[in-house]
Amino acid sequence: MLHPIFSLLVRRPDLAVDHVAAYASLVQQEAATASTLWLKRLLAWILFGLSAGVFLTLAGVAVMLGVMHNQFHWALVLVPAAVLVATLIALQSARRPMPDQAFAEVRAQLGADLQALQAAGGSPHER
Repeated sequence: MLHPIFSLLVRRPDLAVDHVAAYASLVQQEAATASTLWLKRLLAWILFGLSAGVFLTLAGVAVMLGVMHNQFHWALVLVPAAVLVATLIALQSARRPMPDQAFAEVRAQLGADLQALQAAGGSPHER
């Protein structure tokens, strides 16, 4: 006795092709979403590194200018502080946790298909 899925595949192969195409589309959509999130995170880390370097450079220059001229100017504090704010924002964005639901829809669909196959032909352990 053949499993009902095999008889269906023999009678209607177009259904299997459509089903595989739908899986491919779903995987492509999930992969695009995941790669976009990873790219945003990578760009945030790059921005953090660059802005941290600029902050350290500007802070060092401000200290040297303050020591050399023996006087205080607000610009020596405000310019590095503005870059420090950008650095902290980039760090916060880079450290934001990634959602754990990558490919969750694909897993759910595979589970539903497995349950449908088991319901259609019985569990393989029953034979």
